[in-house]
Amino acid sequence: QVQLVESGGGLVQAGGSLRLSCATSGRASGDDAMGWFRQAPGKERELVASISWTYDKTYYADSRKGRFTISRDNAKETVYLQMNSLKPEDTAVYYCALARGLYRDYVPGAPSAFDYWGQGTQVTVSS
Repeated sequence: QVQLVESGGGLVQAGGSLRLSCATSGRASGDDAMGWFRQAPGKERELVASISWTYDKTYYADSRKGRFTISRDNAKETVYLQMNSLKPEDTAVYYCALARGLYRDYVPGAPSAFDYWGQGTQVTVSS
C-alpha cells in the first residue's frame, strides 16, 4: 500500500553536498512522520532526522544537526534531506521511512517506530 523511493545518492568528495529525495506513493496523511536513517557497514541503523507531515516539528540527531536539514513538500508527497559539508564518516546507505498513526505532532526517532521503508540509496564520501 505504501511505497517509498529514494533518489539522489552518489559519490562525492569530502566537503561536498548532496540532496536526497524520497517520493511516497501511499498518500501520507496528517498523523504521519517521515524520517531519514543511515547504516554504515558493520554499524547499526541510526537516525539522521525526522519530520512531522503536518506540524512544524523536526527531530535531529545531535551529531547531524547543523550539516543536515530535513524538509518536505506535502503536495508532492516528498521528503528531502539536504546534506552539506560531507565527511567520509557519512558514508552509508541512507533510508527513507514512514511512521503512521502518530499522535498529533509527535515525531519519533527510533527505527522501530517506523512502519515502512524504502530500498535505500548509497552515499559515498571520498577523502
